[in-house]
Amino acid sequence: MVVEPLPDSRTEGDGSVVVRVLSYNVRSLRDDEDALIRVVRAAAPDLVLVQEAPRFLGWRKHAARLAAGAGLVVLGGGAGATGSLLLCSLRAAVERTEDVLLPRTPGLHRRGLATAVVRFGAARLGVVGFHLSLQARERHTQAGLVLERLTALGAPHTLAAGDVNEPPPGRAFRRLAGRLQDCRALAPRGGEHTFPSTAPRRRIDAVFASAEVEVLGCGVPLDLPGVTAADLRAASDHLPVLAALRLPAGP
Repeated sequence: MVVEPLPDSRTEGDGSVVVRVLSYNVRSLRDDEDALIRVVRAAAPDLVLVQEAPRFLGWRKHAARLAAGAGLVVLGGGAGATGSLLLCSLRAAVERTEDVLLPRTPGLHRRGLATAVVRFGAARLGVVGFHLSLQARERHTQAGLVLERLTALGAPHTLAAGDVNEPPPGRAFRRLAGRLQDCRALAPRGGEHTFPSTAPRRRIDAVFASAEVEVLGCGVPLDLPGVTAADLRAASDHLPVLAALRLPAGP
């Protein structure tokens, strides 16, 4: 069976735009960075929402090297968002960015959100990148804070993506999917499970979009040009999620 590839980035005649969004937990670049860069570059994304980006000494240099290798620029996040990092293509016009620290449960790792408002042509998009807690109660609370932050961005179209740290039946996942479209569930394309990369059996990474955004396809990209299955296994302990979304023209 031949699977139709995801649409390329483009602007439609009605002013709507197709954007490609990649969500990727990169495990602090501890794996094969060359393979990781091949994957990101081949995905040809307009936006990349990174989890577990380097956040200690030299983190800006690491982020800049990843972005440059993939033909992108750093949009926001990084250490100020505890490892949530945003990259974008030059197609994106940036309105503003903000790193948000989430409340921390004593004894657990502190989490943050990387947020931005960007424009693609006439379409204005609010973006939140997240990496939710390993602890179920804190994770559910953080999912609510992601939704609150999306609303606070004040953009007509919104997108949230990242490492949920639980599969779709979980409470945090359901909280996000109750307000937003779970892009993979709505328009599956490519692989489903994202973790672990060497033998994927859980879907714990996801892209979510507001209701007016048209989801053209979403899933683990298994047919990227110049990228092998070995590259995907070597790049990180997670597999990436790639979505193609059509944003209506708006203010």
